[in-house]
Amino acid sequence: MPGERRGDKNRRGGGGGFGGRGGGGGRGSAAGGRGGFGGGGGGRGGRGGGFGAGGGGRGGGGGGRGGGFGHLPHPGGFGPPHGYGPPHGYGAYGEGGGFGAGGFGGGGGFGSFGGFGGGVTNYGGGGGGDYANRGPRRMDDAGKKLRPIEWDHSQLPPIKKNLYREHASITRREQSEILEWLRTTEVTLEGDNIPRPISEFHESGFPQEIIDLLCAHYHRPTTIQSISWPVALSGRDMISIAKTGSGKTLGFILPAIVHTLNQLPRRPNEGPTVLVLLPTRELAVQVEEVAREYCRIMHLEINCCYGGAAKQGQASDLKRGIDICIATPGRILDFLESGTTNMRRCTFLVLDEADRMLDMGFEPQIRKIVGQIRPDRQSLMFSATWPKEVRTLAADFQNNPVHLHVGSLELAANHNIQQHIEIIDEFGKQGRLFQLLDHIMRQRECKTLIFVETKRKADEITRNMRRDGWPALCIHGDKEQKEREWVLSEFKEGKTPILLATDVAARGLDVSDIKYVINYDYPNNSEDYVHRIGRTGRQDKTGTSYTFFTQNNSPKARDLIKVLEEAKQVVPPRLHELAESAFGKEKGKRRWRQTEGEGSTPPFNMKKANDEGFSADNGFPEALW
Repeated sequence: MPGERRGDKNRRGGGGGFGGRGGGGGRGSAAGGRGGFGGGGGGRGGRGGGFGAGGGGRGGGGGGRGGGFGHLPHPGGFGPPHGYGPPHGYGAYGEGGGFGAGGFGGGGGFGSFGGFGGGVTNYGGGGGGDYANRGPRRMDDAGKKLRPIEWDHSQLPPIKKNLYREHASITRREQSEILEWLRTTEVTLEGDNIPRPISEFHESGFPQEIIDLLCAHYHRPTTIQSISWPVALSGRDMISIAKTGSGKTLGFILPAIVHTLNQLPRRPNEGPTVLVLLPTRELAVQVEEVAREYCRIMHLEINCCYGGAAKQGQASDLKRGIDICIATPGRILDFLESGTTNMRRCTFLVLDEADRMLDMGFEPQIRKIVGQIRPDRQSLMFSATWPKEVRTLAADFQNNPVHLHVGSLELAANHNIQQHIEIIDEFGKQGRLFQLLDHIMRQRECKTLIFVETKRKADEITRNMRRDGWPALCIHGDKEQKEREWVLSEFKEGKTPILLATDVAARGLDVSDIKYVINYDYPNNSEDYVHRIGRTGRQDKTGTSYTFFTQNNSPKARDLIKVLEEAKQVVPPRLHELAESAFGKEKGKRRWRQTEGEGSTPPFNMKKANDEGFSADNGFPEALW
């Protein structure tokens, strides 16, 4: 029987088919069906986790012990040991729900979908529950009770900012040597009285404990660390534009630690000295993992605050007292509004991946948070791109900053990546994807990241892939935190070599051995394209990208061609045709606008004349040092 019971936002799993009430448990439903011909599905919160150890497939003809994806991933939740891919199957083939004597095994819930029936719903196991209609939590009213603080500078304790002492070896270094280093590393600097870059860890001025730990893990500073460390330790505000994987995390965490050590001791009921804001849960966890070991040896307390996890533990850490807080904007704003913590002590602010935070709509939350921090703080901002919105934020939050740009001033892809562009129709994408994966999965190194446009498409394609036996998982913003962490762990460890993701979910994903990137859907612009394919080919390794490009993407063809030509990649003739076609249509539209008296509109790939940013003319005056 269907047994549809509506809760607040979820539905219960559907009823069993041929043999009774063995329906798969819906995501978020209290429990799955009982027994029956195909076995009952697991319910919410790990009661079997799908058709796993908790309930499944034991009926008269049900197939196997279940391969559904339950709410909380844990051993036994997917069929032993994890039943999530060959040979365990996804409620379709293989041990985890395979061909039983009486038909297919029933499916449990799958991710955001509340129960894909992993077989034939009226012959064998029952169908799963309906889609869990749970959208992202609204942030419109977040922090509305907070008011910016009117700071009385005479009452504020002093901040020790300038903590840098230039090493003797740097002082002796010839200016010509420094300029040559800047040229070869493609570093662009802009600002007044910029400290000279360092080249070795012992030149940084860090405490010896930190230097020893750095030497144990790395050979020498990265390009961004070589300049960001002396700038940040000098107490300067800084804007750093650099690609992911450049070592920027240690570029701000280590100066933050030194800054904290030099401030007045923390008193009861005071908040953190350092606040690091970043866009996603995954990035927050990764930054904390990098920072924790260095904080431990310097006897500093650190915590990580992000949505999707229980507030109680995070709140307890904040109330007990911490020195460094790594946080997403929404969660820390909740704690500020509730009075769990405060920013009265905060003197060191970091905005990591500022461009992505603005893309995700966090600007109002960021401004509310910064309104709680004293204005004479030190602020560091890191971004992969330099759009107008980020420039506006920097102008509002920073004072006479040093601008640091690592890499070419022109948009450029990593030359270690072999780029393939395939002109294809929308309906042909999935078949072509499976062909590529058939080739890729035969390789020894096959870890693959697939980008799709929407959360629903990520779920749908993953479900189809698992039905066909591909070892795939997906991640997006609607996944529960424990599920996201488990999925990332499976992908990083290589247990599941295929990961589907949306742009937002993949931002900050730190996996160094991704060999292939597939753009199932082309991104909104060429900057995002370069960022996506940059997930492979890291640390001087080679990588391969495949991009599906449809006729609807034609307005973006000219910018893509520029990226391909700069990287000396093959440009398909059909891509040139699409670019010319789109350009001709745009010229026609402009001509029509002019005849209608509306004036001329610049072509889609032209920047505004007043678009301020780094330019090739921003060279270095001879007297910079």
